[in-house]
Amino acid sequence: MTETREELDMKKCLKMLLAAAMLSTGLAAPSLHAADDPNPAAYAAALKGKRVLLVPMAMGFDLAQGWSAILKREVDAFGGVFETRDPNWSVEAGAQAITEAISSETKPDVLIVMSPDLNSYSKLMKKAQAEGIYVVLVDNPANFKADAYVGGDWTQLGRLEAEAVVKGCGPNSSKKIGLVQGDQVNATSLYQYAGIMEVLEKKYPDFKVVAKPDSNWDATTSRNVTTTMLQQTPDICGIIDFWDGDATGAAAAIREAGKQDSVFLVTTGGGEKTADCDKIADGTYGAVVMTELAQETHNMVAIIKYLLQSGQKPGTASPLIYTLMKATTKENLRPDSCWDLKALQADAEGK
Repeated sequence: MTETREELDMKKCLKMLLAAAMLSTGLAAPSLHAADDPNPAAYAAALKGKRVLLVPMAMGFDLAQGWSAILKREVDAFGGVFETRDPNWSVEAGAQAITEAISSETKPDVLIVMSPDLNSYSKLMKKAQAEGIYVVLVDNPANFKADAYVGGDWTQLGRLEAEAVVKGCGPNSSKKIGLVQGDQVNATSLYQYAGIMEVLEKKYPDFKVVAKPDSNWDATTSRNVTTTMLQQTPDICGIIDFWDGDATGAAAAIREAGKQDSVFLVTTGGGEKTADCDKIADGTYGAVVMTELAQETHNMVAIIKYLLQSGQKPGTASPLIYTLMKATTKENLRPDSCWDLKALQADAEGK
């Protein structure tokens, strides 16, 4: 016997009412009940109380202060302890800070190191791993199998600088370029130089490097060697200074020589507003190859969280996490091209 529409609708209504009754009286299938997720508790247990120590080359510059602000906020949030040590550009003081950290009763679980060169801290960092401490290298590579490297591909950065200075000089220039290097032992300086020369030799052989003094990462030295460079080669069209921390010296020498409109200055930096974007906007720098500091720091945070949960022995693996870089000029400068150190620090402090 065929059921009428009214009968079918009634059966459908009864089924819905029965389902509602089962839910309200706890008679529904077990899969409908909320279940406790054990993962957050495991995550908290792995991270709570863990100590993270940052040893940069110095604490008094924008990169270290930016890293520190974000790291402190993140480590505090997962219940850890974050600390810094300030070698103040002294290799010996940095080595002492690492040595004391390894031997202390409250040794760090993760040691983040900005190495001053390829070799100075290698033995100490191996000792730290032997003591059960994960070692993360930031920004500066070293001859050491760290538990992670987070920072720039400095050879690629040099390539980007070379492209920027060639474009800034232009095809009708003298095609004479000067380099203000950092030093002859720091990986960032050595690899940067290699990237610059690769591009010039392979793509722009008519562009010549006419001088390549070292600044030893000092603005006064950069100013002096740039002054000499401009006196010896008055028609130089472009200069690459290997770091914005001392490129202010090169910029001063260019300004004093009255060559702001004829010498295109390229440098590299962490993208802090007053150090980079403001100086691009006012013409001090023609181009800055910048790294994304916030993303770089969050990459550090991610690898720290992974290592502390992994259970792996320090020194087991050595992943590379390269930071995105780009050459910023007046043409592509945007309001969000740089970060503001004061705003970042205020945000990290919850102000």
